[in-house]
Amino acid sequence: MSDISSADAPNVPAIDSQIPQEELDRLTDDIVAALKTVYDPEIPVDIYELGLIYKVDIADDRQVAVEMTLTTPNCPSAAELPGMVEGAVASVGGVSGVNVNLTFDPPWDQGRMSEEARLALNLW
Repeated sequence: MSDISSADAPNVPAIDSQIPQEELDRLTDDIVAALKTVYDPEIPVDIYELGLIYKVDIADDRQVAVEMTLTTPNCPSAAELPGMVEGAVASVGGVSGVNVNLTFDPPWDQGRMSEEARLALNLW
């Protein structure tokens, strides 16, 4: 199994994965790229750079589990963002299925945003 999260570098292979390293690297890069196509409709930054993706697990059968959060539990996009994430990751070649889990533990804060997101939102 391999893990990636917004706080990690895109290529974080697991030691015990049965997926060949080259394929795991491609899947990881493609999943991150897919996540970067999903935007919170109220914020002009993608959800990956916002730090809303807490964890992505790629299982040996190529099932992908995504743990994500929202900027607030009362986010107006709560109903649509997990489905958008599922659709984006499911579109990646080689992914056999996707499960998106929404969590608020730990709560999101601006410290999870990338430098790119901070620049885009003028939060320096």
